[in-house]
Amino acid sequence: MNSKDQLNPEQQRLTSHYDKETNWLKWGPYVSDRQWGTVREDYSYNGEVWDYTTHDMARSKAFRWGEEGLGGFSDDAQNLCVGLALWNGKDAILKERLFGLTNNQGNHGEDVKELYYHLDSSPTHSYMKMLYKYPFQAFPYEALISENAKRDRTQPEFELFDTGLFDHDEYADVFIEYAKNKEEDLLIRYTVFNRSSAAVTLDVIPQLWYRNTWLDGEHGTKPEILNQGNQTLLLRSDSIGDYHCYADGAPQLLFTDNESNNQRLYQAENISRYVKDGINEYIVNGNQDAVNPDNIGTKAGIRYNLTIPAGGNSVIKVRLCKDKVSRPFGDFDDVFALRIQETDTFYAQKQVDTISADEKAMQRQAWAGMFWNKQFYSYDVNKWLNGDNGQPVPPKQRKTGRNSHWKHFVANDILSMPDKWEYPWFAAWDLAFHCISFAPLDPDFAKDQLRLMVSANYMHPSGQLPAYEWDFGDVNPPVHAMATWHVYLADKAVKGKGDINFLVEIFNKLLLNFTWWVNQKDSEGNNIFEGGFLGLDNIGVFNRSQPVPGGGFLEQADGTSWMAMYALDMMQISMELSLNFEVFESMAIKFSEHFLYIAGSISSMGDGSAGLWDEEDGFYYDMLRRPDGSADRLRLRSLVGLIPMFAQVVFDERKWGKLPKLKERLEWFMQQRPDLVQLVSHWTDTKGSDQHLLSLLRGHRMKLLLKRMLDPNEFLSDFGVRSVSRAYCTYPFNYQLDGIDYTVKYIPAESDSGMFGGNSNWRGPMWMPVNYLIIESLKNFQEYYTDDFKVECPTGSGQFLSLKEIAALLSQRLKSIFIRNEAGERPVSGGNPKFNHDPHFKDYILFHEYFNGDNGKGLGASHQTGWTGLIALL
Repeated sequence: MNSKDQLNPEQQRLTSHYDKETNWLKWGPYVSDRQWGTVREDYSYNGEVWDYTTHDMARSKAFRWGEEGLGGFSDDAQNLCVGLALWNGKDAILKERLFGLTNNQGNHGEDVKELYYHLDSSPTHSYMKMLYKYPFQAFPYEALISENAKRDRTQPEFELFDTGLFDHDEYADVFIEYAKNKEEDLLIRYTVFNRSSAAVTLDVIPQLWYRNTWLDGEHGTKPEILNQGNQTLLLRSDSIGDYHCYADGAPQLLFTDNESNNQRLYQAENISRYVKDGINEYIVNGNQDAVNPDNIGTKAGIRYNLTIPAGGNSVIKVRLCKDKVSRPFGDFDDVFALRIQETDTFYAQKQVDTISADEKAMQRQAWAGMFWNKQFYSYDVNKWLNGDNGQPVPPKQRKTGRNSHWKHFVANDILSMPDKWEYPWFAAWDLAFHCISFAPLDPDFAKDQLRLMVSANYMHPSGQLPAYEWDFGDVNPPVHAMATWHVYLADKAVKGKGDINFLVEIFNKLLLNFTWWVNQKDSEGNNIFEGGFLGLDNIGVFNRSQPVPGGGFLEQADGTSWMAMYALDMMQISMELSLNFEVFESMAIKFSEHFLYIAGSISSMGDGSAGLWDEEDGFYYDMLRRPDGSADRLRLRSLVGLIPMFAQVVFDERKWGKLPKLKERLEWFMQQRPDLVQLVSHWTDTKGSDQHLLSLLRGHRMKLLLKRMLDPNEFLSDFGVRSVSRAYCTYPFNYQLDGIDYTVKYIPAESDSGMFGGNSNWRGPMWMPVNYLIIESLKNFQEYYTDDFKVECPTGSGQFLSLKEIAALLSQRLKSIFIRNEAGERPVSGGNPKFNHDPHFKDYILFHEYFNGDNGKGLGASHQTGWTGLIALL
């Protein structure tokens, strides 16, 4: 990267932050959308997470491990939080947190029942914007619960929009914006639009509160918020020092404490006179005694009672800063205008190759969702298991229960979440894809995320990476090395120089993880891997997180292919490191040979053993190994059989020539094991292009596999690649084991299975991460095969395309989910007229967890920009 004065202002802030000259990331959107119903807040004897702390309890309970809020902001240790509360005069409670159904309440598992959109963010959070749509009629909490309870898994979910509350535009658009004047000078603007045809009165209450870290007696004295007069608050804390908060206009200031209302929750005595739900009690129920008349507390509300004319709007301004400001609102609008302009400049330089305005807007909202889904994540498993001061004594059952083998795990970090409401906890393989999406904008943040996963506080001493807090010991696909390589290259592209120290650090720790996989997930020692569900929740014939019915085990095409990819990624990283440190060349040799052994095992080697490749079907299948020694291929065509495509690497003669030991060893290996070499690789035939290929697929098998994948009657949708063949729509796959029939049917939308909570479906819809890897794999194969290699696409069309052209076609189909079509509609919106054509809806996009395999409608978690954010790279 060039000198700082050649960078745009946002790039300068990023550079100075990571050079540790400034701390522009001290404040950010680090408050969760949901802390209730999480594992870390569960102290029950039976692990019933959703029941221990409910949405109804959340307004009254001081959380132990983190905070939640509406459009929340906090410092990077979540000492002090900012959020918004709203009241329409009709709701039974303040709207200060997002509502959704628990896993047991939703007919497809947990699901947020709100309308909100992440619209913009700079990487340093120097400017951020989101939109929350608040109905003027009473929020239908009970109707959402009861109606969804009536529906089974075959029926669509009953959403907030389906209640009719938005039919006549009786709602407010509440835009929440943050702008930083300096690192610790935060400007907050709430713009409330009345979209109805009549004037409306609304309470808008910005809130500030301290996370309750004083109850355990280990974190210093209790902080305080005090009224200083002139609409000014003084916030005092041993942890982060003093702050000053200024409120524009003449709002009412309300004070209480962030302490649990034990009386309401448990019919027990309160330890504080004023409790967490005091402001709610005062405003909604008129309880004058619920707030502190002495104007002091650990939670404060700034209450604006607004009357907004029909079609009009009101603006609220709040400033939170480290230093006193004599005229807090004198430069307020100018700072916002400048930060917006700088954010526009930053993205303009990142979007030079993006053609249409609609595509640019989509891409920018995708990245905005990535940044808004950052969250402070705190979880000390040993403390959680054993209990600490101020918390219930954990039941003895938890000593051998969930995460009991992860006592070393300690997190107090900013992490990228899949979805801060539906999944307000990190997931290891999701996070790997998040890092790829972050890398073009903020590669240092992406690198830091990858470092965390392999740090001593996260990685198990055995070398296993933590999966997610519901079960750290579950198994996710080993994609960390792949993400590391992608992030390294992106960082190098941004800065002009690769971060070798980062590569060494991650590589050394991944050696432990690779060894864990080999020792734990290759039960027969034959380089065929099991691994469990591997993130593809209910894609298989059986629940792959559970033992196979009747005994035996599964040799998995995807588990084995992920490991082949892992070996090649580690080879590629060690080759890069070898150019700087000769000692790593031996590791490149080790991983090249390990890849070849895995490749030989997944294929039928002609030695009497049955591989996972089926020549007749032209597809890879899982193998069921029975206790009696017999074996059977499970001939279910799913993404499991396409994942072998991901295991490939292309490198040119220039790098090859700089690694003589590797070259010599592979030439020797080629002579010793020509069976392996001829079957899986092209390193002697460079096709005159100086390109060498290592891959599970050669041309013949690739064409057979692509024939299936590009068939509209199987995997190829108008919107990407489906997760299960559409052939099973009419004729479901059936397999009989021990007299029991197991059936898999193509289901384009929500799951009809209760496996994994029923909130995920890999039996038909499109999923962005695997589609992204398919596209990247095709691009890599193109480097070797060039335009000479063409495949019929779509299958049966008579049209033949190069691999590069197929990758472009798939990219365009995926983007078309979010881009307006000729009718002015976005398929992601599922044909909803208001979402597609209403001027106050049509420009806002939701980035769902997965998408209908036939029409592209968004499904699952509605704000899982985490890995769906990969669309920004296509």
